Amino acid sequence: MYRILIAGVLSLVVINASAATCKNEAADKHLAGAALTSFMGKCERDAKTSCETTAEERKIFGAARTSFTKKCVNDAIGD
Repeated sequence: MYRILIAGVLSLVVINASAATCKNEAADKHLAGAALTSFMGKCERDAKTSCETTAEERKIFGAARTSFTKKCVNDAIGD
């Protein structure tokens, strides 16, 4: 179980190292105020959905799923 979690986290690190984060995209678009808030909210919701789907596909459950999803979303947002 832990091997799956570690492999998943490592794959996300590699993928997210080359992928744009929500914060980087917002900065590139020069968003501020309400536009920034709206963009970041949508980006976070999309990331959470994507990460939950990935966890489900990889059959990650329980505390490992919670940890995986939290890390995945934080990486996508750019925290």
